[in-house]
Amino acid sequence: MRCIFFCKPKIKKISTSELKEVYLPSKKGKYFLDVRTKAEFNGHSIPGFVNIPLQTLSNHLNKIPKEKEVVVICQSGMRSSVACKVLKKAGYEKVTNVRGGMNHWF
Repeated sequence: MRCIFFCKPKIKKISTSELKEVYLPSKKGKYFLDVRTKAEFNGHSIPGFVNIPLQTLSNHLNKIPKEKEVVVICQSGMRSSVACKVLKKAGYEKVTNVRGGMNHWF
């Protein structure tokens, strides 16, 4: 039975280890999005990630390709989880949240 009204959108979750070992080496078909503030991003970021802070995400959806898998990170995983929900509601089908965020990157 297909959910229409009450189902939560399915959001894939990966670890930072999986990001390092699987996702970053083969970037094809993926868009890497960091939703932390500009200051956080400028302090330390992962090469290849584009910074669009969560507060401005809804206004910049046109910069994010819908045909790619969008891999989202923040500092702890909370903002990226919210960002994934925003993307799903906007019609993005392939959305992946990095659990633990930058806190688990090191």
